[in-house]
Amino acid sequence: MCKEEITFDKLPQAVAYLTEQISELKRLVAEILPAPSGNRQLVGIDDACRIIKKAKPTIYALVRKGLLPSYKKGKQLYFYENELLEWIETGRKATSTQSYDEVLSAMQNDVRRKPKTFYKP
Repeated sequence: MCKEEITFDKLPQAVAYLTEQISELKRLVAEILPAPSGNRQLVGIDDACRIIKKAKPTIYALVRKGLLPSYKKGKQLYFYENELLEWIETGRKATSTQSYDEVLSAMQNDVRRKPKTFYKP
């Protein structure tokens, strides 16, 4: 059907052929592209406070410093929920598997004692 000349009489067949081809293309693209995540939800400043459990001034400071991923349209700040959760996960501290002796020696090294003063009246 690709090489044939399309006339007015063959127009319904041509449209049906094109519709089939488009549906096939959509299926192929859907297989290639990853499925969108369910948390790609746009939230405001109040919801961002609830998600990352920080106060509004703290969030504004993090945005100003460029540490927190955000979007600004006019005077409003917007955040994506999944980006906030990823931001929290990047701050995860690695756990240490130290022995009891290592932990004890580290604690003892951090203890500071008051220096003795020799004051004679």
